[in-house]
Amino acid sequence: MEFEFMTADTVLPPCMPLPAAMLRLPISSTAKVMYARLLDEILTDGVEDSNGILFIRFPIVDLAAALSRSPMTVKRSLNELEQAGMIMRVRQGIGEANHIYILLPKEDAAHER
Repeated sequence: MEFEFMTADTVLPPCMPLPAAMLRLPISSTAKVMYARLLDEILTDGVEDSNGILFIRFPIVDLAAALSRSPMTVKRSLNELEQAGMIMRVRQGIGEANHIYILLPKEDAAHER
């Protein structure tokens, strides 16, 4: 991999968004990176539900591959994000991927934790 110094004219390579409020949440670094990946996915491939709210389907195996983590680590990080109120998973039928809704942190709420 080649590297270069940044200048004022440097065009950034593709990046994933991570709200600054996420940095203060008491969750693991893996969960934070996962949140950025999920947020990026919903911005590019989100599907609208009947209420116009975006969700994604991201099977555990695919998410594990995307993050270079084990399926067990992915499940643990998804649970962390769900318990922190950053995602909501809606179970589907047997063998189908959950619908994952990404919730955005409010600056005040993240600051209180």
